[in-house]
Formats: sequence, structure tokens, C-alpha cells
Amino acid sequence: MATSVNSAFSTFNKDYVNLLKDRTDKARASRNWLYGQLNGLENKDDLNFPYKYDGWHINYGSFERRTKIRELDDVDLMFCLGANGAYYSKYGNEYTIHTPNAGYRLKYLSDSDVLNSRRVVNKFKNSLSTIEQYKSAEINSRGEAATLNLSSYEWVFDIVPCFKTDTDIYLIPDGNGNWKPTDPRIDQNRITTANQDNKTLVLQLVRTLKYWNRRNSTHTISSYLFENIVINFVNSRAELNDYNDINVRDFFYYLISAILNSVYDPKGFQGDMNTYSFAEKEAISRKADWAYEKAKQAVYAEITEKDQKKSINLWGEIFGANFPTYG
Repeated sequence: MATSVNSAFSTFNKDYVNLLKDRTDKARASRNWLYGQLNGLENKDDLNFPYKYDGWHINYGSFERRTKIRELDDVDLMFCLGANGAYYSKYGNEYTIHTPNAGYRLKYLSDSDVLNSRRVVNKFKNSLSTIEQYKSAEINSRGEAATLNLSSYEWVFDIVPCFKTDTDIYLIPDGNGNWKPTDPRIDQNRITTANQDNKTLVLQLVRTLKYWNRRNSTHTISSYLFENIVINFVNSRAELNDYNDINVRDFFYYLISAILNSVYDPKGFQGDMNTYSFAEKEAISRKADWAYEKAKQAVYAEITEKDQKKSINLWGEIFGANFPTYG
């Protein structure tokens, strides 16, 4: 229960949206432990695991960007491998890694001197069974990562093999045997800058809105696309309001039209990420319009009518039963 809109949002975020600190701390510690395990795979007898490239592994994803909401279900990392004599070529946005002069560990995972990314991911998957606390491992649906389930944790680890190039980007599996470019440091820098430039309000704004997106009964926007739409909204404004309930209202208005338009990958690799059909885009837009009208009434009730109860009840209609009631 809450007696003001500000306290209602604070309680809501603490109790239902944000990750619990003890789980976050444990997940970070477990990730560090896992790196130690992965770093040792190349030394295990008869495993022939590819050699690592020390110092260039990357933590990425919403957990690393601090935009993940409860419950913690996965932790992402990119494990960097050494080229060991291999080189790459590029055709369009597709990369091929050639291994005629590479060490035998990469040649073993190659077809006609071309490193097969599916075989590399499968090598990761099979090698993970040698790690302590191993429970199971599989290849994720996109074919980019080996998903590791350990007996000690409720979350899984998505482990993406990668190579760092001479142009300072990373190559990861494309799911079809070849490789594609990425650089999660761009995503990290983008949200960090937006958060620092806006009174550190952005991370909580993203998380609160992600909760709304998850319970949106029309179409849940994919997490990465949605996060980028929120950051685009933030960057479109001179500055955010000091109160995130105002920013939530204004975001809903922004989303009404933004979901109908292209949303480009800030890294410059994927092009337009908004691949929803026109009908799906229209349905999301209508839902955003509904939420905006409710949010507009809630803000009016709070600021003009001085009616905290009415405002809290309206926010509850938007965010659902877990949003605190007045009292």
C-alpha cells in the first residue's frame, strides 16, 4: 500500500521490478567463477578446446547493462577465442573465417579450411559437461550460444564464442555456420551515457517500462528492441523530468508513433530491428495509446486534482495487480 504516487512507484520497483541485490551479487560472482572454469578448458586432456584470447571476453546483455527485470533467468557472456593463424574475409555483412594456416584445434572445427561456427558452438556445448556443478547444456534457438545450466543457480548462462578482429569489432556465430559482426560495448556505452546525462533516471525508467511491456496483452515487444526504443525516446528529449511517472506517461505517447516506424540497430549491423507486421505494429500502437490516456489521467489527478488515490488507482490499471493500492 502507498499514500503517494512516488512511494507507490518506489515500492512497486523494489518489490516486483528490480532484481534483488543478493541475486545480482551472486550472479556476478558465479559469472566470475564460470570464467575461471572456461579459461581452463583449453588445458583439459583430449578436449582440444580452442585457445582463448585473454583479456577480450565481454559481459553483455540486459544483466550487464542493468536493465534486466525480475526474475533473473539468464546471464550472457562472450568468450573470446584466439585466431591462432586464422584470418577472415567479408562479403556484405557475412564473415568467413579461413583456417588453412590455423592451429589444429580450429582446423578440426573447419570444413574445407573454413571455420564452421555451428561446430564451434557445438564444441562449447559438449565441453561444458566437464565443468563443476554441470547440470545440462544446449544450443540456443538462434544457434549463436551454448546455454549452460548449473545445479547451483536458477539462471542459465548463455555463452557466445567470439573472435576479436583487427577493426575492433567482434565476430560471433550467425546460426548458419558463418559469422556475423557485433560490438556490445556500443550498447553499454549508449545506455550509460543516456543515464549519466539524465540524472541517472534512465535505468529505472527502462526497467519499469519493461515490466509494462512484459504484461502488455497485445504483443510483447522483444526486449532488446524495446530497450532501444526507450533510449531513442530519452535521446529525443532535451531532458527527462525529475519524476519517472511523468517520463512513463510521455514514453507511452512517443511509442504510439515510434512502433510504426523503423528502429535501427545502434551498432549499425542489423539494420531495421522493427520487423513486426503492420497489423502487429498497429495493435501495439493502440495499446500504447490506451496506456497514454490512462497515464495522462493519472498525472492530472496527482498534480491538478491533488488526488493521490485516484492517480495510484489509474497507474494500477496500467501496471496491473502488483502495483500498490492506496492506503
